[in-house]
Amino acid sequence: MPASNSHPGNASSPHATEPHAVLELESFLPYRLSVLSNRVSGMIARIYTERFALGVTEWRVMAVLGRYPDLSANEVAQRTAMDKVAVSRAVARLIEAGRLQRDTHDDDRRRSVLRLSESGYRIYDEVAPLALEFERRLLGDLSEAERKLLFRLIDRLDELEFRVEAETAG
Repeated sequence: MPASNSHPGNASSPHATEPHAVLELESFLPYRLSVLSNRVSGMIARIYTERFALGVTEWRVMAVLGRYPDLSANEVAQRTAMDKVAVSRAVARLIEAGRLQRDTHDDDRRRSVLRLSESGYRIYDEVAPLALEFERRLLGDLSEAERKLLFRLIDRLDELEFRVEAETAG
């Protein structure tokens, strides 16, 4: 779709000295996914922030460890695609609050692994059903076929992103 002449980035704009690329955010997939993710995460975050003073990163760490106990902080970062430093800070806060335990791995004493403490599981057991209920309400107007298609498309985008990442790295 051609850009209109009134666009501030166009050469005909009184403030522009040369034309600029036009990035239509309304149809740019990374932007749309990010905005949607931020809005959805923000809605769910209100539940656990108000009740448990947890941030989004802390809850994501807890959610991953609730499902997959005995992961290292690096493995949590990989599973969530979150920054290692952000995960490390969240882990430190959760350990300090008594919501996580750090132990050494049974087979490799040099490797530390994380798991939810009893206190952490109490929070997880309260928040997880609320998150599932939120998801149910969010997807409520989608048919079963639409839900399956949505998750197939997300899986496909995941595959494509890994391929592009590998091509870019190599």
